[in-house]
Amino acid sequence: MPAKIGEVIQASTGEFTAQCYELHQPPPFGSLVKIREGEVEIYAVVSGAATTSIEPGRRPIARGREETEEEAIYRSSPQLAKLLRTDFTATVVGHQKGAGGGENKKGEGLHHYLPPRPARIHSFVYLCDPEEVAAFSQSLDFLSILVGAGSQADELIAASLRHAAAAHQDPRDFLIKAGKELAVLLGSETNRLNNILRRIKG
Repeated sequence: MPAKIGEVIQASTGEFTAQCYELHQPPPFGSLVKIREGEVEIYAVVSGAATTSIEPGRRPIARGREETEEEAIYRSSPQLAKLLRTDFTATVVGHQKGAGGGENKKGEGLHHYLPPRPARIHSFVYLCDPEEVAAFSQSLDFLSILVGAGSQADELIAASLRHAAAAHQDPRDFLIKAGKELAVLLGSETNRLNNILRRIKG
């Protein structure tokens, strides 16, 4: 079973926010996650994370003046784990109808465009394993969604491609194909394309 890492607390058709079950343990930026909405599995790329107070408007205060290491703060104030929360946002990049069985591992029935409806609140969020990441990224059509994903789009594209490449048997070949796809999508934005390609190599 894939790792269950959090729970949806806000959702729209193109994005959702989830609260992590473990404090300070969001999935990596650019990694692929999924949720289930009935018979549909919704895939998304992690686009940001934040740790905040559970009480709106109340900020944490510094507590480590007398401590020599950061973990000592949590040991001396164990209640902090219940006063803080870690959330992450994810940009929806595709879905699969008739989810279940082993179809997703084979890449069958995958659609690299937005699902018919958003996830339900309290849906579980799972981190996709390498086999599933490789199957989803066989098609690079999802890049057209990430290109318009806001102010951090270039960083998100590069991070997602680095994660996806690691799941393929030939990462270099995958990145070459991805670079060609980006060249088509960003043909008139040479500087932007070059910036993304440099980040992918990094």
